[in-house]
Amino acid sequence: MVNFRKYISSAAVLASGFFLAQSTVSTVLYSQNYDNQKNSLNLPSPVSSVVEKTVLSAKELVDINVNTMMSDPVLKNAHWGFVVYDPKTKKVISSYNENTPLVPASTTKLLTTETALNLLGENYRWMTQLEYSGTVDENGTLNGNLYIVGSGDPSLGTNKAGAWSYRDIISDFIGGLSREGIRKVNGDIIIQTALFKGNISMLPENVVWLENNNYYLPAGTTRGINPANEKLIVKKGGFSTEKKFFYVSPYAHQMVYAEKYDGDGVLTTKLPDAPAFLANSFRTTLVKSGISVTGKVTPKMTDAAPENRKMLSVYKSPTLGDIIYYTNQHSDNSLAEALLKTVGFQKMGDQTSDSGRIVVTNHLQEAGFDMNGLNYIDGSGLSRSNNVTPISQVKFLTSLMDEKYYRSYLTSLPVGGQSGTLKRMFIGGGNGQVFAKTGTLNKVKTLAGYIKTNSGKTLVFSLMVNNYSGSVDMVKKRMEKILEPALEL
Repeated sequence: MVNFRKYISSAAVLASGFFLAQSTVSTVLYSQNYDNQKNSLNLPSPVSSVVEKTVLSAKELVDINVNTMMSDPVLKNAHWGFVVYDPKTKKVISSYNENTPLVPASTTKLLTTETALNLLGENYRWMTQLEYSGTVDENGTLNGNLYIVGSGDPSLGTNKAGAWSYRDIISDFIGGLSREGIRKVNGDIIIQTALFKGNISMLPENVVWLENNNYYLPAGTTRGINPANEKLIVKKGGFSTEKKFFYVSPYAHQMVYAEKYDGDGVLTTKLPDAPAFLANSFRTTLVKSGISVTGKVTPKMTDAAPENRKMLSVYKSPTLGDIIYYTNQHSDNSLAEALLKTVGFQKMGDQTSDSGRIVVTNHLQEAGFDMNGLNYIDGSGLSRSNNVTPISQVKFLTSLMDEKYYRSYLTSLPVGGQSGTLKRMFIGGGNGQVFAKTGTLNKVKTLAGYIKTNSGKTLVFSLMVNNYSGSVDMVKKRMEKILEPALEL
């Protein structure tokens, strides 16, 4: 239980919130005459006496905070909703606008990553294989082609979640050639990635590009061109060298994302076409190593009459559990969109965002998700056309507590004051007790997940704020304030 005196740290603000918001707290009224008598008799203040004797429940404190925030200047004209829910009693403890559809931002990843875990399993891996056709003669000459066969690995060459670098993968591939005794390739290096037929795609509707410094969606292809040498065409002003940059790719003619800007038009970028870059780097490394390649690197999405081929090497991605951990901890948009396309391919044989959306929404419906107010547009939450209600998020998260992969799913969420995108929130109250996915767009801040209370309970919550005033840090402080008393439930 929390003493009321602790809560009433700002008497001027809480006086109206306490008495006018019709909270469940008992109040004591007294007259001005009593004040006058008190002054002459040197008696204690009636208010302080009442405060010392009045002890509020944690629920009452949560309700008071909700009522106070309704008139808060930062949230007064905002659209926002809140639910804290007890999964054991299956009852709402406190709520506000719980049935209102709101823009969820990156809490959309909660739906995307869970669908992938449910349909693929946490031990799922993507394979990138090196194969060859033809024969190897006594001189070690391969009279045939090398094939790099991809499966849509979203972490390929990125070092994310423990993924290997391109250099490590290429070294392993060269080891495969050495084991087979291949010292020359009299043929082409063929990229066979039919999964990537939807790689050059239009962006989902209403996607935010330039309003924040870390949003990215893969678009277009660089083929054999290293994007690190692309020149900056469009740059939002006011960025420092530590922040992120956006530009129009001369190859895709769409907005893409740059990891780093070094000045003089030099960018370090995310790689939209990883298999092509791997194949070109592989060929370059072979030639430098003294293994000549007479042919070229060429894509072959489909093959009506495939050649007989033999395996040389297989690179396995990190597990899906590891990928999802990285995705949720870092709110990685490119990985989330890749997961969307992967579930689309696994269920419908078509790796496109459209197929992914169908698969995710069908899965949610079959799982009993409250579809009222749901509009699922992309896998990452970049689109402002995404909508979800706080109550549906909460009931969805509650339903996962019985799933065999719940522990892996829970572990993937940032922890207040400790990890991921929550490392700088809940540094005081809630440190190590809030497990939640964050979401941020311009004038949108969201948070949804689980709370471990001081009494050992697990509660589920959703808090989404759209169109607020002030800064995002101001909203984050109010989020911490509204959730703090819930730790005592």
